[in-house]
Parts: sequence; structure tokens; C-alpha cells
Amino acid sequence: MRKEAEAQVELAKKRCRDVIDRIEGLPASTKITASCRRTLLKLAHSELTFLCRCCSSTASSSSTPLNLSVNIGHLEAVVHLLQQPFITGVSRVCKPIPLSTLAPHPHGQKTDPCLKIHVDIVCTLHRNPVWIIVSDRNPKYISWSGSSCGSPYKRDKSKGLKLRIQQVTAAARSAVALKPSSVILFFSNRNGLSSIVCDKLKDEFGATEFQLDFPVLDFNFDLSKEAGEWTNVLVARTYQEACAFEIKVSDTRNTVLSSESDVKDSSLGEAADTEKDPSDSTEHTEFCRAFSNLISRMEFYSLYLKNGESAQVGSLLGQSELINFDTTALIALVSGISNGGTPKLLATPESELRQRFKGNYEFVIGQVMSEIQNPILVEFGRTISGKRVIICESVRSEFKELVLMCGGPNEKLRASQLLNCLTVVPDSPSERMMNLPTTRKLALKNKVVFGTGDYWCAPTVTANMAFVRAISQTGMSLFTIEHRPRALTGD
Repeated sequence: MRKEAEAQVELAKKRCRDVIDRIEGLPASTKITASCRRTLLKLAHSELTFLCRCCSSTASSSSTPLNLSVNIGHLEAVVHLLQQPFITGVSRVCKPIPLSTLAPHPHGQKTDPCLKIHVDIVCTLHRNPVWIIVSDRNPKYISWSGSSCGSPYKRDKSKGLKLRIQQVTAAARSAVALKPSSVILFFSNRNGLSSIVCDKLKDEFGATEFQLDFPVLDFNFDLSKEAGEWTNVLVARTYQEACAFEIKVSDTRNTVLSSESDVKDSSLGEAADTEKDPSDSTEHTEFCRAFSNLISRMEFYSLYLKNGESAQVGSLLGQSELINFDTTALIALVSGISNGGTPKLLATPESELRQRFKGNYEFVIGQVMSEIQNPILVEFGRTISGKRVIICESVRSEFKELVLMCGGPNEKLRASQLLNCLTVVPDSPSERMMNLPTTRKLALKNKVVFGTGDYWCAPTVTANMAFVRAISQTGMSLFTIEHRPRALTGD
């Protein structure tokens, strides 16, 4: 028994070290914040320290029975989910959310700061903000009903799964900035979940089984040297019997869309009138073709809506994979730097460039060097291919104004071509975004732009990483795609 217990501790320690390695190697695609990574590492190291103490205690006292209770399985399941490509915008992990931060009390009373709801992962899943609750418990110890006491948010170790779900869903529905579209319950234990509990989830909470597409086996190879030869020790965990359920919290989007895509936008000046369709370009340079090819890869519908056509377009957008552009993305697409203007800029005397760009000279030259190394149209091609691009009215207005003031004839022409391929939606920021406080870092105009993308479950393509960082600091999960900035050059 003693050797068996020691072997159990050693295996648990190995799993801890493996989890620590995985946390440190979480892919950048998750966009997990540094704070979340630190939280996971702290939990893993704490578990490893506990196991080391258990090992020392056992070694010092042969008569002391080892009562091992570990949480490493829960951490393994959380990290395994975080490794999946469908998880993005991770803003909070393995931390309780104080109810006082979710929504004000309906009668103006202060919420007890001690009342908290534990959520394992706050993230974006398949473009929707979600809360994920992870269970690694043996299903035979999961009871549906349990004793409750007083406030529905008061912790009770004997509470059943039903009360736990009631607490989480109630908190989710009352949340504002952190409000999810759904709560995902992930049961990782290989023995599955009883049919009684599954039926109760569906009947009482309207839960539906949720398919998570990831490998059922979680492999890790540990190379150790024994007797002068390398041996492979395989540590494997199966998720073959894992199951997940989704409980819808809300779907704030409606199907009414007032949008337009102008056939011709004469407000960009005479240069905008020379072409109506990017495929008709008579400019035969490589970069003109590259720009035309790029925007032709978008999923394109020429729409000019009348009253009563909104629902039809809402349905049309629902069939497409949407992506939201902010002003920085539009500027980057039409910039002379992105479209073959780097040789001309590098050949221009420094004094002339400094006079033209004033204090932005170093910023523009840095973009020129970045473009030479990594052409941004290639980057955008991977981002927008086959997708329907939307912009909100605020972005459209700001983009047109900037191009009129700072753009050259070619940049104005490209801007006109680009606008003809976009769907303009009304400013319709999500409720959770608008309930964030408006501050210097969380400016209202940015909340409108990013919030409109959030409303349509469309990631926002942006170079405004200061705003993205400010959002992550609030704990909100927001789906964004970063691009490198480009400036208008007067080309």
C-alpha cells in the first residue's frame, strides 16, 4: 500500500510538471492575458508544492496513511480546453467573480462583496462570449439536488449540481460587461455523466449537448534516461467520454439590419469617380492587382437597402462569417505604404519626409521597413478571404474624413473601391460593451466600434491595441484580430 501511494504521488507530480509546461506554452491564438497565465501557474505550482509535502511526510513516517486529494485533473482539463483553436480572447481563468462587479442591486442596495461565483474560463468560443465551468469529479459523486441555505449565492459544500447551475446562470443573466451569451458545462471525467443528470440539465435548464471538436486523447512524452538508454514514458489522458452542455443566457442580436453599400461614393473626390468596380482596374502594376485581388476575395454582395429589406439582409449576414473592421484596418488597406509606395518613400530626401510627416517621421519609416519585411496585404488576405466584412457608420464617416484630408489620389481611389465591397451597419454596440465605464482608455467612439463587432459576433480587425489591452483589464472577453499599423502617405 505504501509503495502504491508513493507511486500515486509521483504520478501526480509528473502531471503537475506537465501542466506547468503546457501553461507556459499556451498558443498565442488564445490571446490569454498575462494575469490569467500567472493564475494558472500559481495554481499548478501550489498543487506541486502540496504533493512534495505529502511525499516528505510519507517518507518521514511510515505509519502515517496517505490521504491524497489532488486537483491536478481539474487543471489538466482547463488547460486542455485552453489549448484548443476554438478558444480565443481568454480574459479570466479559475477565479471567482464577485457579484458586486456583475450588476447593481435592483433596489440600489450594495451587494455583499463576499458573494462570488466561480467561473473556470471566461473567453470567446466560436465568436461568442461564454463562461465555461469545468468538472473533473467522478460522476458518482455528482448529485443533482443538495441542501441549500439562505441566499442562493451562499457557498454550501453539500449543494447539488442544480443549485450550482442556478447560481451561475442567475449571475450570468444579471451580468453587464461580463455577460456571456451562454454558459458551457464541461464534464471531463472519462466515466461520463449519468442519464438522470443529463435529462435534468435538458428539462430544467434547456441545456443542449455541445460538440467540442478536439482530440479525445491528451498525449505527453517524457524522455528519461535509465541504464544508459533512452526510454519513452507515455502519459495519456482520454477525453473520449467527456461531455459538454450549453445553456443559453441571451442572444442580444436581432435580425434587423439597416445597411448600405454604395454603388459609387462621390464624396472621396474626383479620383473616386474613375472606377466603380475593383475588377475593372486599368492600372497594371503588381500592387494594384494585389489590392484588387485582395478585396475581390471578400464575400461580396452589392446592397442598397430600402425600408422593409432589413430582415432579408439580417438573414443574409447570418449565413456569412462576419468580420468587423475599425478605421485603422481600412487605412492600412488603402495606404500607399501597403500598395507599392515604399521605394518612392525611401528615395525621397529625409528633409522632405520630415516636413511632410512632421513628428510622425520615425513612425512612418518604421512602417515602411515593416512592409518590406512582411507585406501587409498578404496578412490581410489570410484574415478576410471568404468572409463578409462589415463596418459601422462611425467607422465609415471617420475613414472618409481621414482619406479626404490626408489621402492622395491613389489612396482615394482605393478607398472608393474598398467601400463598395463593405456592408455598412448602424452603430449598434453591445449592451455589455456600453456598460463599461467611459474613460480615457475606454473612449466612447472605440466602445461603439468594437461593441458593434461584439453585437454581431464578429471579430474586430484593429491596430488599436491600447484599447484591446484596456478591455482585457476589465475582465471582458473580446474577440479581436491585430494587424500592423499603416499610415496614409498622400500617394
